[in-house]
Amino acid sequence: HNIPILPARPPPLPPLPKDAAPAKEKPDTKSKMERLFGFKKEDLTSWSSLVALLNRPTDPASLGIFRCLFGLLMAIDVTQERGLSHLDFKYLDGAPVCRFPLFNFLQPLPLDWMYLVYVVMFLGALGIMLGCFYRFSCLMFISTYWYIFFLDKTAWNNHSYLYGLIGFQLTLMDGNRYWSIDGLRRPSIRNAHVPLWNYTLLRTQIFIVYFIAGIKKLDADWVEGYSMSYLAHHWLFDPFKVILPVELINLLVVHGGGLILDLSAGYLLFFDATRPYGFLSVTYFHCMNSQLFSIGMFSYTMLATSPLFCYTDWPRRFFAHFPAFLRAVLPLTSPDQQPSASCVYPEISSTTPKLRFKHRLAAIFTVLYIIEQFFMPYSHFITKGYNNWTNGLYGYSWDMMVHSRSHQHVKITYKDGQTGDIGYLNPGVFTQSRRWKDHGDMLKQYATCLSQLLPRYNISEPEIYFDIWVSINERFQQRIFDPRVDIVTADWSPFKPNPWLMPLLVDLSPWRTKFQEIEGSLDNQTEIVFIADFPGLHLENFVSEDLGNTSIHVLQGKLNVEVVEEKKNYTVQPGEQIKVPAGAYHKVYTVSEDPSCYMYVYVNTTEAALQDNFTKLLEIQERARNGTETEPLPPELQPLIAAEGEEVNATDPIVQLFLKRQRRMKEVKKRREAGVLERFERFAVKKYYTIRRGFLMTAIALRNLAVGLPPLEQLTREVAFANMKAPQADGSQEERLKDEVGHGEL
Repeated sequence: HNIPILPARPPPLPPLPKDAAPAKEKPDTKSKMERLFGFKKEDLTSWSSLVALLNRPTDPASLGIFRCLFGLLMAIDVTQERGLSHLDFKYLDGAPVCRFPLFNFLQPLPLDWMYLVYVVMFLGALGIMLGCFYRFSCLMFISTYWYIFFLDKTAWNNHSYLYGLIGFQLTLMDGNRYWSIDGLRRPSIRNAHVPLWNYTLLRTQIFIVYFIAGIKKLDADWVEGYSMSYLAHHWLFDPFKVILPVELINLLVVHGGGLILDLSAGYLLFFDATRPYGFLSVTYFHCMNSQLFSIGMFSYTMLATSPLFCYTDWPRRFFAHFPAFLRAVLPLTSPDQQPSASCVYPEISSTTPKLRFKHRLAAIFTVLYIIEQFFMPYSHFITKGYNNWTNGLYGYSWDMMVHSRSHQHVKITYKDGQTGDIGYLNPGVFTQSRRWKDHGDMLKQYATCLSQLLPRYNISEPEIYFDIWVSINERFQQRIFDPRVDIVTADWSPFKPNPWLMPLLVDLSPWRTKFQEIEGSLDNQTEIVFIADFPGLHLENFVSEDLGNTSIHVLQGKLNVEVVEEKKNYTVQPGEQIKVPAGAYHKVYTVSEDPSCYMYVYVNTTEAALQDNFTKLLEIQERARNGTETEPLPPELQPLIAAEGEEVNATDPIVQLFLKRQRRMKEVKKRREAGVLERFERFAVKKYYTIRRGFLMTAIALRNLAVGLPPLEQLTREVAFANMKAPQADGSQEERLKDEVGHGEL
């Protein structure tokens, strides 16, 4: 007899809170646990019960909608954060570039082939969105995505890691059972049940993102408000400034609010009673993040994950409210679903469902994956070599925004191993990233790469030394790596602590309160930098001629200051200060037994004089325009009264800078006061030309692979056409707009 594996119609199943909305007309006979969590206590009493629970038939609607949204967002992400639009800058053939792959044997393909890799990734994302050849599309996406991800550690972040995880999960799930082209091609899978573990994995993954991020924010620096203090000045927090000072906005809203939301978001989204509050909180949170940070599609991806916590049939009920003439293109609204071999159905004649090997394997994978994801953020005791002042490589620990850094001083010294000649390299030479400065593993890769490139410039067997000064979360600027160690020959292992990492001087953290008091007592023209150094080391520094009033104030420890040109040494004790000459080198030695703390106090006298001149020119301009100026303007000041839009030929450099500053400030004001439509148009035009360049350069690369390179003149014209900008995007608009003239202009 031919016995079908599955019945023609699925046996009736009781509706469960996490699977489908409860029918209002039926009395609720579920236990309290079942109403809260969606399963009964008996489902956890044995392994077989757990397997049956995780493979319970569930509505595919919510998973299908998420699959579609995720594929769409990843297709957009390929052209944005993955970098399709500027791929030729990153992987230009023949360019001497130091790269930072996770595994040193990983290397980028030739440029045209890298474009093909991105095409495969883009088509995979489109296939996921459409549910077309779904499993193959997922493999196309994750294989190329993880290759690009592992190719460059400097681009790692938590949300890029999350995209790869979700892509991997979808590869194993039945995401094409609802609103997919595969469903049209194969009626047997259309609107078929999916096992509950599909939702369990995704929900748990998003819960981990929120909850572990909250746990990591219990760090003292976050709780005390030092991690992201600059955010409180953003215009998004202006409504809070009506009732709170900036200091309390930083402490209570930015840091306190972020901590509470991350810790509670997963719970709020999971339970029926709190889900509306969870939706409101995370929606507001991610909408703000999309404006605060350049994080690509992350905010929108997290918004797309929120409905996964709803009843799995929510799309049917949602789209049922649309007009009937749209039903042909909208997802199915019928509650009837097909049975699936991936699910476990209760036997009619037995209380024990029939479990197959694939069901047990799915349950084992689900449990192990969840354990692994909870373990990974705390696995740094294994990969000790990647630990620096913070644990591990940034990207898989969910410690989003907990640590902010500023770099005051970076010096790269090389020494010829044969001649002994010493020279200096421009920080970041042969690289396209700045993140190597904070990670010992990347510094080792960078030094090794430099040692291979410098012989081209007649530097034999080079030794490379790095002197990198970093402040983390508003602490003192201090060295992160030992500047006396040749990194080329230094030992480094992924499983052993980095021996040339300098310790973070956490004992000096209480000084940050004093920093705020000192900075608050300064005028607008005085700048200050706080320095901490180790005994036996010294800082060699050059004071720019623009900084005409620079002094060193000792806070703790004992210093010996050497003025190189004068060949004199001065001993400075705590509470004392010494003025250092501008336009000259000096060295600051720490001669005390404990680390020293001191601060540079300086005034940019050149900029201060320039600002005074700007003030005088503005007064002259206003008097000339309102008719109160009694003296005729000299020829060099005539451009001040030129009509707006009129071309002027200013000969005086101060007048040139003044007029340029005014144009930029007008542009800033115009952009800030622009209406919603104008802002959207500006955004759309910018994105259009970005995406346009990516696709045109891709077409050129694919043509090169198919038929070979064209003549150089033709290739030049094609690239120039791809580089075309919007008609109104002139040079001044491409510059970064600022309210004030930057030091780089002086």
